[in-house]
Amino acid sequence: PARHFDTRTTEPISFFLSGLEELLAWQPDGNDDFNVSAVPLAKRQPPLHSKRPRTLVCHDMRGGYLEDRFIQGSATRNPYVFYHWRYIDIFVYFSHHTVTIPPVCWTNAAHRNGVPVLGTFITEWTDGQKLCEAFLAGGEEAYHAVSEQLARIAQHYRFDGWLVNMENTLSAAAVVNLPRFLRHLTAQVHSAVPGGLVIWYDSVLQNGTLRWQNELNEENRVFFNACDGLFTNYNWKEEHLERTRTLAGPRHTDVYVGIDVFARGDVIGGGFDTDKSLRLIRQHGLSAAIFAPGWVYEHLGEENFLHNENKFWGSLAEYLSTHSICTLPLATSFSLGMGTSRFLAGKEEEAGSWYDLSAQDIQPLYPEREGRLSTSCYLQDAWCGGSSMRVQGTIPPGEERVAVRLFSLQIPAPPKLFLTLLYKLEGPHPNKFAVALELTTWDSGTCHEGNVTSLPEPNSRHHPRFLPAPPPGLAKLLAACNHGSHGWTSRCYELDLQDCSLRDLSLLVSRHQPSPQETPFTCLLGEVRVLDAASMAASPAQVQSLMASQLWWQ
Repeated sequence: PARHFDTRTTEPISFFLSGLEELLAWQPDGNDDFNVSAVPLAKRQPPLHSKRPRTLVCHDMRGGYLEDRFIQGSATRNPYVFYHWRYIDIFVYFSHHTVTIPPVCWTNAAHRNGVPVLGTFITEWTDGQKLCEAFLAGGEEAYHAVSEQLARIAQHYRFDGWLVNMENTLSAAAVVNLPRFLRHLTAQVHSAVPGGLVIWYDSVLQNGTLRWQNELNEENRVFFNACDGLFTNYNWKEEHLERTRTLAGPRHTDVYVGIDVFARGDVIGGGFDTDKSLRLIRQHGLSAAIFAPGWVYEHLGEENFLHNENKFWGSLAEYLSTHSICTLPLATSFSLGMGTSRFLAGKEEEAGSWYDLSAQDIQPLYPEREGRLSTSCYLQDAWCGGSSMRVQGTIPPGEERVAVRLFSLQIPAPPKLFLTLLYKLEGPHPNKFAVALELTTWDSGTCHEGNVTSLPEPNSRHHPRFLPAPPPGLAKLLAACNHGSHGWTSRCYELDLQDCSLRDLSLLVSRHQPSPQETPFTCLLGEVRVLDAASMAASPAQVQSLMASQLWWQ
């Protein structure tokens, strides 16, 4: 069927639904299996429901379902990717189709990095008005059927809920049922999808008029009260934020104040001035909804996209909370889910552009320190996948080393950890430097390294012991302990901890000789792993009842 497969190539594709009939007729279908997310939502800290201001990203690009619709990837040159997952809380996939089911590659990438994904249910113009009248102006059976279908769709494809956006006027009969519909939809989504969410867009008022308010107020509060959050329109001023904060009361973090990165209309700031809008929102303790951050790609062009993307998110970092990983094992090759080549074990296996967000790895923090340190994605060389992480910086005069924070962690430390690192030093004098990993732990009176008699480490910094060879029984997993290949250096380490909680994983770059000059360095990171020794020793569960279907032999 054309909905599930590309008519030109027969490849499986992601799809949307148009109109009320298609929505109500939808049911799970064997052709659908490709569209079901295969990656469960990773746990992270703090969890979504904690009361700190959140950041929602709403992805709206050229109508949606572009190259990202190809479930098994495509040979796209310079595609759009998002990878600053550590800094955001919710990802919304937006299009102007009635029911926007997020392409599964986005759900996979977001879930791997702990971010829930929402689809969009939108009605607009006269067709939208007719659609709303058809299911809202009658009895509750009609709107219950719609909310039950939307919840079933999210549950079936394993994404996390809906943004509801009604951009058309409603009759008195329809608008009276709207809060009831939102309440029912929210309850259905909560029961069908663990941690599910329904967010309402600021458009229709309680009397049915279409008039954007740019704030939470008495005209739209009834819809906010019926669901998990409000996404406001973009043309607000500071007084709107003040009134919103007062009216929202204890639910102030459930108001996502809209920022249009394209800066359309009368706005405080978009583009590289987006931080001005974000600063004001945070001063009032509210959450933010960053709309169309693909501006970086669409407006500034594809060629220098990765550089501009790091610059854009770096400019907002001060106002974005970072999220911590809270489960082991942690393993990543830093791949973005795209590349100009495919690498395996440091060797270029296949040249040529590729794009598949489902293959994106867990993404690190991308720290920047003006003039001292920059981190970026590097497509020209990788250990595995399509890219490595490039760390460029200087060791200041008189100092021995620089620590580059890669991941924030909140994990109770197992008694024994194994860590692995693959790196490549570039530049004129690679032999001047040593590269290692550092783990810090949360301060506590009980935490210490090694056996009970050893003293607690000052300031909780731990430097794992270098392992020249893998321990017996783990030779397969840690095969490359002391021999990299294709210019990559491989290292394994172990660390014994008691009563500790892991806090940060950093890369340490140090120079062998002290120097009165500052020393520049460039290091590529190919892979990092943090493993719980006990669970690594256990044999993995056997795969059972393996099935193959939907085969197309060429």
